[in-house]
Amino acid sequence: MKKIICYSLKCIALLFLAALLIQPDKAAAEEDLFYTYTYDYWGIERESPDAYAMNSVLFGNSYGIGNFNSPEGLFVRDNRVFICDTLNNRIVEFSYNNGKFTLVKVVTEVNNEGKMEPLSKPYDVFITPDNEWYISDYGNQRIVFTDDSQNVLGTIYKPEDEETLSADYQFLPQKLVVDSAKRIFVQAQNINKGFMEFENDGEFVGYIGAADVQFDFIDYFYKLISTQAQRAQMEAFVPTEYNNIALDSEGFIYATLGTFEDSEVNSANPVRKLNAKGTDILIRNGYENPIGDIQWGNGGGYNGTSKFSDVTILENDCYYCLDMTRGRVFGYDFQGNLLYAFGGIGYRQGNFKLPVAIEAIGDSLLILDKELGSVTIMTLTEYGKLINDALNTYKIGEYDISADYWRQVLKLNGNYDLAYIGIGRSLLRQDKFEEAMDYFKLKLDFKNYSKAYKLYRKEKIEDNIGYVFAIFMVLLVIIFVRNTVKKIRREVSEG
Repeated sequence: MKKIICYSLKCIALLFLAALLIQPDKAAAEEDLFYTYTYDYWGIERESPDAYAMNSVLFGNSYGIGNFNSPEGLFVRDNRVFICDTLNNRIVEFSYNNGKFTLVKVVTEVNNEGKMEPLSKPYDVFITPDNEWYISDYGNQRIVFTDDSQNVLGTIYKPEDEETLSADYQFLPQKLVVDSAKRIFVQAQNINKGFMEFENDGEFVGYIGAADVQFDFIDYFYKLISTQAQRAQMEAFVPTEYNNIALDSEGFIYATLGTFEDSEVNSANPVRKLNAKGTDILIRNGYENPIGDIQWGNGGGYNGTSKFSDVTILENDCYYCLDMTRGRVFGYDFQGNLLYAFGGIGYRQGNFKLPVAIEAIGDSLLILDKELGSVTIMTLTEYGKLINDALNTYKIGEYDISADYWRQVLKLNGNYDLAYIGIGRSLLRQDKFEEAMDYFKLKLDFKNYSKAYKLYRKEKIEDNIGYVFAIFMVLLVIIFVRNTVKKIRREVSEG
């Protein structure tokens, strides 16, 4: 009996030990949370190879300047990187070469005609190609622009506009861009009429790109039947505020919205491309609109839809949206197709706690984390580079080379729908309509299939129009001869 009991205890101990070995630890569980994926035609999440990999993380204290404190702004011009260290009241400039950062300078004040004026909570900065600095000096309620040595060239304070701004309105500029004509577009706090536009001399022009009004139909109906007193207590229907702005190489404005109801995510169009009139011209030809995750739950304590905090645009018109809900990056091509999504919330390298800004530098991405006070550098993998090469060569008209790149992508990920569609688009551009139809049909791309089919049908008609015309003429001759013979026979018989 004693031997049986001892044997049983040993078995239980071994089972317990095995359970400990099999059970993943917390670090391993966190590791599983970081992965790359996309969505197929049916909206099913498909894991894919990593398009980007974490290279390094930049902290201020590594350069002897102390930790960044709630940084809000990030900007890149060539190999220069600028970080708005907001609560430290400074802007820090680095140079980035061969994957390494070098501290250039720390800007805490500007020289206004000999008077040194300290910055206060700088929220954003934009550097023009001729090295003029445009600083969103949030705490001082102004926009100040300087030369590269921080000598003040101009200042913009609260615009005088009685029609749209109340007397007690505080001008709190947050994000800004400057176009090639030196017009300044500003996303300001508590402004829901779009972006504020200023001339370079500080003159207020007006607003551009007012966001659509979002409202609930039930609330609207209730307002119709409510008394005046009840309506006065209800919240007014107001347009949604933008939360960030970016500029592409052609001068188009990209904008993100982060405040909307989950049920309005598709109609809200959380990322937009605005033309000079402020009209949204972003192409949305993907399986789903560019909204981030198309499926979401409440897992891990993170609720609701993706909420974009920033967007950056590449030279090939692809753009990357930064999601502050789950710490993810969503890459889209110029047609609005989701290329890949990656990232996550966490403390491990490659994850984020509160990502607020994203910029591209060469083939890498820089992501600013407000809560961690860090900049994460993500570099392209072989898989990601093949996708980018396929898109780049397509844009410059090398369609056969683009198709070859897509075929290499398929060797690494045979479930990647966009590779099949990309090959189809390349074949379409090479006038290989029938082959293109096969690829579009395979991935249920009905829009491109329809386009290819119309061109294929037109091609066949044009190729055979000569035969059709010849047959038509032969038929006409046969009919003419037949009628002529009949006429002659009738005349002969009557004669």
